[in-house]
Amino acid sequence: MNKKFVATALFAALFGATAAHAADPVKSTTGGLPGYDVIQAPESIAKLERVKQTLVAPPNVPEHSLDAPAAPRIVEVEMFIEEKEIEVEPGVFMWAFTFNGSVPGPLIIVHEGDYVELTLKNLSKNQLVHNIDFHASTGALGAGELTHVAPGEEVKVRWKATKPGIHVYHCAPGGAMIPWHVVHGMNGAIVVLPKDGLKDKNGNKLKYDKAIYIGEQDFYLPKDEKGNYKRYESAALSFADDKKVMDGLIPTHVVFGERKGAYTGDNAPTSKVGETIMIYHSQANRQSYPHLIGGHGEYVWERGNLADTPAQDLESWVIAAGSAGAAMYTFKQPGTYVYLNHNLIEAVNLGALAQIKVDGKWNNDLMEQTLPPTKSKE
Repeated sequence: MNKKFVATALFAALFGATAAHAADPVKSTTGGLPGYDVIQAPESIAKLERVKQTLVAPPNVPEHSLDAPAAPRIVEVEMFIEEKEIEVEPGVFMWAFTFNGSVPGPLIIVHEGDYVELTLKNLSKNQLVHNIDFHASTGALGAGELTHVAPGEEVKVRWKATKPGIHVYHCAPGGAMIPWHVVHGMNGAIVVLPKDGLKDKNGNKLKYDKAIYIGEQDFYLPKDEKGNYKRYESAALSFADDKKVMDGLIPTHVVFGERKGAYTGDNAPTSKVGETIMIYHSQANRQSYPHLIGGHGEYVWERGNLADTPAQDLESWVIAAGSAGAAMYTFKQPGTYVYLNHNLIEAVNLGALAQIKVDGKWNNDLMEQTLPPTKSKE
């Protein structure tokens, strides 16, 4: 039996009319939404420089410059959708819906005025229909209405990056499928760097030496009557149980990346004293409260509004649900730093933390143990 037909029938049977429409959307012949008059894009777009962005798995970020290009470009991005089972913690499994095989999907970085040209492929081995909604784009539900792809299909869409900042993207196939796909890892972020660059409150330019991307995920994994996490042969088989847990609004896991400890130990990002790091942080579904233990948010864009003046010297900050933000810090002491969601229950018990290993010389002027632990005199 044709796999596309199976996917369509499965959606219609399990999830109703909304899913059936998502599985067989109206095809556009004009480039825009059917039923509307279309203003054609300027012919000058064809003359713009084309650059292909090589995407990398988080917490890494693609190579980029903070300096705006001389003229807008067409930034070509290719992404594939893969449904795969992941191990959230030892012995605990979940069917993840992924962009480029990772949870979260890769960070994309462009400049204000650039055009993003995305080729989105739904691998033929998958079972479900997917799409992508860019919070940074304009119209068609963030391109969601123009990007539905069944297994074995691909689609191409181009949109203009007119809103500088950090923005979430995620799958949004319709109805109950939207939260289900998002909390199964199908989200990521895109950075649109402002034309005039990053600036402090005095208008001075800000730059960083390195950036990392933290995509925070909340998972809702079902348990059996004995309290053990359940495992499923396919993603579709888990939906009913998943929804019961999701509707309780209490996550079983809150992690950075796809599993507990994904960015700790040997997998922790590295830096050095004197290096300035930018931490891009997204949360597609819930609010988060980032904090760098032993450091600070020296410059913070809580809502990802990079063209605005950043807040300065924050101990913790807020990432709104369905949003992304950024914080910049220059390391002044070596050691292993912990970057976490300062809802400490979520960080310590559920997994929302990462480490950053920093090399360099210790400065006693900033901190010194003047008396080591000894037996106290009572």
